[in-house]
Amino acid sequence: MTETALLSRIAEALERMRPAPAAAPDWHGAEAFVWHTDPDRLVPVDRVNRVDLSLLLGINRARDILIDNTRQFAAGLPANNALLWGSRGMGKSSLVKAVHATVQADHETLKLVEVQREDLPSIGRLLTLLRDAPARIILFCDDLSFSHDDQHYKSLKAVLDGGVEGRPENVIFYATSNRRHLMPRDMIENERSNAINPSEAVEEKVSLSDRFGLWLGFHPCSQDDYLAMIRGYCDAYGVKVDDETLRAEAIEWQATRGARSGRVAWQYFTDLAGRKGIRV
Repeated sequence: MTETALLSRIAEALERMRPAPAAAPDWHGAEAFVWHTDPDRLVPVDRVNRVDLSLLLGINRARDILIDNTRQFAAGLPANNALLWGSRGMGKSSLVKAVHATVQADHETLKLVEVQREDLPSIGRLLTLLRDAPARIILFCDDLSFSHDDQHYKSLKAVLDGGVEGRPENVIFYATSNRRHLMPRDMIENERSNAINPSEAVEEKVSLSDRFGLWLGFHPCSQDDYLAMIRGYCDAYGVKVDDETLRAEAIEWQATRGARSGRVAWQYFTDLAGRKGIRV
C-alpha cells in the first residue's frame, strides 16, 4: 500500500470516529429536552416529571427568588445562573421544574434542557447547538458535585464564564447540589494540607460556586411544614383522611425513615393514596 493510500485510509477512519454535528431538534415540539451523547442529540420529553409549584411548601423565599429570576430571563432581561444547594429531599430539582412550568405558561419559548453531570465534557458542543436555538433555554444539571480528582468542573466553566465566545445570551444555568461548594469538605481540607500553597490549592474548585449569581439554600423542614406538605398533597389529589390519623401515621413514617423532608412527605402520601385506591 502506498503512503498516500495509507494516509487516506487513516483520514477516513478519523472522519468516521469524529462525532457528527448534532441536528437541531424541533423546538416547538416539546417544552423540555434531555441531552445525550454518542451520538450527540437532544431528546424531547413528552411529559415532564414534576409537581405543581403550589405544592412545594416551606421554601417560599427560594421559590420567589428563582421565579423572579426566571421571569427576567424569559423576558430577555439580565438574570443570574443559580445554584440550589442544601438538604436532600427538600425540593431543589422539583422547584426548578415547577418554576419552568409556571413561567413557560406565559413564555412559550422558554425551554428546559437537562444535562447529566457525566456529560459535562460535551457541554461545549451543546452550547454551540443551543446558541442558534429560537428559544430561551434553562440548562439544568441535577445533583452536581465533584471529587478531588474530578476534572469535569473545568467543562462547567464554559457555561458559567463562557470562555472567549461567552455564554450564549439565550442560555441560563441552574444546578442543584447537596454541597454549597460542590466538593466535600474533607477533600478541600486534604488538598489544602498537601499543597505547597494552601491558599491557592483549591481556589479554582471552590470558587466555582462563586460563579453562580444566585445561591439558594434549602434546609430541613419543621414538623409543621412536613405535615402541611402531606395535607397539601391530599387536598390536591382528593385523598380523604382525618387530621389525627394523618398526623399519627406521618410522624411514624418519618421516624422509620430517620428523616423529615419533602421527599419523605411525598413517599408517605404515595403509600396513603395507594391504600385509599387513589391514582396520582
